[in-house]
Amino acid sequence: MFIWKRISIIRVYLCEKTQSEQRMETDIEAIAQPRILWLQVCSLAGLQGAITLTWVIYNLYLPLLFAEFGFPKSLAVGVLIVENALAVVMEPLMGGLSDKARYWIGSRFPFISVGVILSSALFIAIPSIATFSTASNGTRLLLLLVVIAWAIAMTVFRSPAISLLGRYATPAELPLAGSLVTLAGGIITALRPFASKYILGLGPIFTFAIGSFVLLAAAAALRFVNPPERPVDKAQTWATPGELPRALALILGTGIGVAWGSRFLMDALGKLLKVQWNTGNIDGIMFIISLVLALAALPAGAFATKIGNRKAMLSGISAIIIIMVIIISLGAQLPIVLLGVCAFSLIINGAVPFALTLVPPRWRGLGVGMYFAGFALTGSVFGVVFPQPQAITPVIGIIGGVLAFLVAGVCIFAASYGREVA
Repeated sequence: MFIWKRISIIRVYLCEKTQSEQRMETDIEAIAQPRILWLQVCSLAGLQGAITLTWVIYNLYLPLLFAEFGFPKSLAVGVLIVENALAVVMEPLMGGLSDKARYWIGSRFPFISVGVILSSALFIAIPSIATFSTASNGTRLLLLLVVIAWAIAMTVFRSPAISLLGRYATPAELPLAGSLVTLAGGIITALRPFASKYILGLGPIFTFAIGSFVLLAAAAALRFVNPPERPVDKAQTWATPGELPRALALILGTGIGVAWGSRFLMDALGKLLKVQWNTGNIDGIMFIISLVLALAALPAGAFATKIGNRKAMLSGISAIIIIMVIIISLGAQLPIVLLGVCAFSLIINGAVPFALTLVPPRWRGLGVGMYFAGFALTGSVFGVVFPQPQAITPVIGIIGGVLAFLVAGVCIFAASYGREVA
């Protein structure tokens, strides 16, 4: 019994020492650099924009390429479900492996570099197979394999890359730094309805080549400006027993809640706007909403930096729930909708900083990967549960969105009882 007590005391001492070392290194990094490394953050935002651009191109062309090969229209949806299911495992796996790579080789950039190169090569291969091959059973199978392989390759570097935000800003400034990353992806997404005809008019080979080269250039720019990293001792990657699993569970729950809430919110909003404006084409309205959502990231980041990211996220969740109830009662009045978009921006913009500050600094990639896994899980399950989204009524969408945002709010609130470790 005496020996066992001595061992327990030693284990507690080692854990406390490890936490002290983690805090010490974080303090050293904070002293050695400005609160935000804007050049690096802008480069990371450029990579996020490139990632979003490739997915926009992919989602626009995939149904057309499949149709040329004689695939049924439903297959494109099935492929996306499979890709999301694989991403549930791949996102946290690659994020965690990149964390370990920091003490294996002193940098997580090998994951980013290999992932980007693979993604770029496979991205060009997709239209090449569809353009220069005849539709046979062999080429159909090859096209399916390349498409799925590309989606897997994209998961190799996204979590490791986005987790770099934790090195480019102090914990308190993460929401403001992350707002540029959110802005870059949001602007590309907002331009999709108007750019789709232009993109499709360029032809698949040229369009996919542009996406591939932009992705390579963005990754190269990020690598060029990334500050030197130093190897990390393996023992310092430990966390207090039970602390890391709890943090990862809360991050996953937040990702799932935000993802389901986003799906339900945008679906219900689109249907209500069509009724409110008495038109079947709301591309112009959705462009305004998407653009406001992207631009609102900047003030949302500044607000979250001022009052605290978790408080800002909880404020956004409370506001969006109230606004969703008002919308279903009074209709989709544009001023109310735009106010809801601003509240929603507090949630979206704060999600990655929330993940980064909830896990120990040594597991930033894993934390970000768990958040992306929540979105991927929703993307996979949503298509199975609702194979015909058009059948979801606005009332059901609002109720589902409110419940989903409540789940995210509970996870964020529960995290407030733990300490920030980043």
